Amino acid sequence: MEFKHISVLLDECLDGLAIKPDGVYVDGTAGGAGHSREIAKRLDPSKGRLIALDRDPEAVKTASERLEGLPAQVVLANYSEMDRVLDELGADGADGILLDLGVSSYQLDNAERGFSYHGDAPLDMRMSGEGISAKDIVNGFSAEELGRIIFEYGEEKYARSIASNIVKARGRAPIETTGQLAEIIKSSVPQRVRRDKNPCKKTFQAIRIAVNDELGHLDKALDTAFDCLKHGGRMAVITFHSLEDRLVKQRFASFARGCICPPEFPVCVCGRTPRGKLVNKRPIEPGEEELAANRRSRSAKLRIIEKI
Repeated sequence: MEFKHISVLLDECLDGLAIKPDGVYVDGTAGGAGHSREIAKRLDPSKGRLIALDRDPEAVKTASERLEGLPAQVVLANYSEMDRVLDELGADGADGILLDLGVSSYQLDNAERGFSYHGDAPLDMRMSGEGISAKDIVNGFSAEELGRIIFEYGEEKYARSIASNIVKARGRAPIETTGQLAEIIKSSVPQRVRRDKNPCKKTFQAIRIAVNDELGHLDKALDTAFDCLKHGGRMAVITFHSLEDRLVKQRFASFARGCICPPEFPVCVCGRTPRGKLVNKRPIEPGEEELAANRRSRSAKLRIIEKI
């Protein structure tokens, strides 16, 4: 299956990164190399450099092929390891960093990966192909832990009912496939919810986030990436759900915050100064044309910060 993924907010990312031909840039989520390729094409082959990372071996293979002949290097690594990768490659910081979060179209559309609730496939959802799988979580976690994951990561109000029915179902036989899980979820919510939209989305998102520790890696990566930026460098992050966006928004705000003394203090005693400035105070979202061309872009939000 071809690795297909439509780059979301591509022009907005390129503009936001303010790419310099002789700069060093990092794409922490190479995927199908859509963003990576456009960044690399804007670099001077003898002076500029793009370092593209991905935790998915299939993405690394595809990105390497699509970036051939450009001033780019692809590395199998999680973006939370960016500092280590840059150090090993002898890069003294980055002029720009891009993180395009979430799951790729290829991962969703490739049934064998087990990310999608459309159809029936083995329960997996591992981006790296290693570690704990969705099957392990669904069949091994307690009802309480499953309920917490589905509620916190999926923001699903029927989390307790879904978790309880998962435990009941696996008591009869292990839950092996996405189709089995989808049927359990559908039976756990009111009929009116099933009529309005597919009720599986939030639970599948929650389990995927837990399998890949997405929020944990993002939490670490935001600090790591900002520290890797050179002064004047920019970081652009595309999020696709509220948990990611909230974390990015709050972290960017902390980077841009100066004095944290209590308001009643007549003068600043903390000595804290802003480390960055927000390039866009409100998130950039896809326009009507992009939404019409790519329905999966509808929840995307782009935030950009510049290191000072």
